[in-house]
Amino acid sequence: MTLLHISCEAQHIFTQRVMAGESPPDPTFDPKEEKQMMDFLTQQVQMLKEKARLQASVREEKKLLVENSKLKKDIDELKRKLQETQRRKAMKLHQERVLTASVTAIKTALSEVPAPPEPMSASKPQRSNTHIHSEGRRRRDRRGIREEVGGASKGTAKTVCGLERDPRPDISRLDLRIGRVLAVRKHPDSESLYVQEVDVGDSAPRTVVSELANHMPPEQLQDTLAILLCNVRPVKVRGVQSQARVLCAINQHRMEPLTPPTGAQPGDRVTFQTYPGEAERELNPKRRVWECLLPDLRIDERGVATYRDVAFEVRGKGLCRAPTISNGGIK
Repeated sequence: MTLLHISCEAQHIFTQRVMAGESPPDPTFDPKEEKQMMDFLTQQVQMLKEKARLQASVREEKKLLVENSKLKKDIDELKRKLQETQRRKAMKLHQERVLTASVTAIKTALSEVPAPPEPMSASKPQRSNTHIHSEGRRRRDRRGIREEVGGASKGTAKTVCGLERDPRPDISRLDLRIGRVLAVRKHPDSESLYVQEVDVGDSAPRTVVSELANHMPPEQLQDTLAILLCNVRPVKVRGVQSQARVLCAINQHRMEPLTPPTGAQPGDRVTFQTYPGEAERELNPKRRVWECLLPDLRIDERGVATYRDVAFEVRGKGLCRAPTISNGGIK
């Protein structure tokens, strides 16, 4: 009830008393009306205070919303800077690995360069024609023996490795990395081949041709992680250039890609505890390194991929496995 309503009600009561012939009341307020007015004023003061508190709360809420928006922008900016720093560190690490591999390859090449022949002394007597012809026959005989040995052993990886000048290579020469399959499509000229685009941590995805079309649908490969051999020389497979090799577990019934451990990311290196060497920048196809190592690559009874009983491992994240195959081979 407002003051205007109380005043109107008092005037109405006064008019009724005058018309009824009663004497007008004392113009002063009676205690009851005075108490009503005091209660009303007290109520209005409380309402004004509550309204002021509500307005202050609204202003504070708006201020907090503005501050939260600024904090969110600052957090987004810090995240962007952190991601940029991580990307630069990854690129720098990759460049260092490539440089180390290049230096190793150069040192290996220099060590294989034969020493220059000694200059012939002017005082050295000339050999007779008979001696020259006999030496030529011996060379031809030796070459014939080597060709016979090479022809008898053609097609077996171990014998090919034995004919190399270098000792038998180990798994550390391979650049094995984790890759994410970004896209899968059928090969235009083969029903048994897939063409996959795979992120292996480089600046651009690599195109990889695999023999998985007869073993699983493309949607089962899409956006999955795999293990790839990345330092093979690019080759054309039915007209499509393949820039890496997908490592698969195989048995008599099926073939499936090896699975990296949980938490692995594209570009992570697959390592071996007892073979800590650096990978070559690019494998020489003439040395058949992959073919030499293939007989020692196995899937053990637990489904773990191994080389000479040493597990494929992503350091700090776990072991690489075959999803369903055990006691099988690797291709």
